[in-house]
Amino acid sequence: MEEKTIVCISCYYKGYDFMDEMKKLGNKVILVTSENLKEKNWPWHAIDEVFYMPEIKPSVWNLDHLIQGFSHLMQTRKVHAVIALDDYDVEKAALIRETFRIPGMGQTTHRYFRDKLAMRQKAKDSGINVPEFTAVFNNAEVNAFADKVPAPWVLKPRSEASASGIKKLSSKDELWESLNNLGEERHLFLLESFKPGDVYHVDSLTFNKEIVFTSASKYLAPPMQVSHEGGVFRTKTLGRYSDEFQALEKANEKVLSNFGLMNGATHTEFIRSRENGKYYFLETSSRVGGAHIPDLVEASSNINIWREWARIEDALLKGNDYNISKPTGYYSGLIIALIKDQTPDYRVFECEEAVRFLPIDYHVGIIYKSKDAEVIQERLDRSAEKIQAEMLNILPPKNKPTS
Repeated sequence: MEEKTIVCISCYYKGYDFMDEMKKLGNKVILVTSENLKEKNWPWHAIDEVFYMPEIKPSVWNLDHLIQGFSHLMQTRKVHAVIALDDYDVEKAALIRETFRIPGMGQTTHRYFRDKLAMRQKAKDSGINVPEFTAVFNNAEVNAFADKVPAPWVLKPRSEASASGIKKLSSKDELWESLNNLGEERHLFLLESFKPGDVYHVDSLTFNKEIVFTSASKYLAPPMQVSHEGGVFRTKTLGRYSDEFQALEKANEKVLSNFGLMNGATHTEFIRSRENGKYYFLETSSRVGGAHIPDLVEASSNINIWREWARIEDALLKGNDYNISKPTGYYSGLIIALIKDQTPDYRVFECEEAVRFLPIDYHVGIIYKSKDAEVIQERLDRSAEKIQAEMLNILPPKNKPTS
């Protein structure tokens, strides 16, 4: 079996199954991660070498130092692929690929999966529905947008991986106060119309430009709401033959084909407008979804998207075909909330549908699975009520993003 060398880059603790699978497939795995993650439970049995980068601020490394370090690494090792395990690492991986001419997504395409302004412009140019938006570089353009598009608006960072840093604004006075407070960082934001509606996420796998697996889910408490108001995060999968699933599958395919995705895992979000029922593209990313969404997907489909992504990368490197198993047709639900105790008493949540309790300090996290969509909804509702009444801990929003 031909061994290939894979460099995994991650400024967060994630990707255990990806690295484990890569090693099982007969490859050499090198991990580059943040210095403060040394003590995490990485799959050390699967990692041949590890290198640490100091953080300038959360998730941010000195890119010049990263390139210099990679240059030394390349002198004695032949690197075949560079994989970004988190959204914050997509830019780092693209820079390394471009600098050292390693195959994979480069800096032009990566912007469509990282920079929210670039992805909105690309979607608009591709005939994909997006909320009305504008860059905030020019004062006159901002005023023209605010005069034309009714409030409320959302001011959001172009390159954050979560709902962190997003502000909802209801007047021009609020808008200009927020823009002025941004100072020298104003260009790093965009402004868009706020569209009330249901928010969805589509998690998929692509091989040689063909989408080989799609899971579509509906947030019951969107990340932006939980990030700003606290509360209980919930999402549930949709039936594969439902109208919602069919519409989202089609919309996701249009986004990925127009954005130039060749291979890998993606997490894409849409909103269905309460006003007109249309689906609008919100954002996409060339990574596996965070917040334990892979566990949700696996419960419903028996597809582990981290491991399948590793198999896709392995097949590409070795020139092999790739086939994925037919997904199972279960429904699943995920609930996560911040609580007061370090370890929750999960005995009160035990039931036939609870297939996994997530081990996260100061959080309760449960995966439900059933053949009945209504049972999943009922379980999510009941557990949310119990958590809200007895366990929930709400902290002020933090500036540090989570993924």
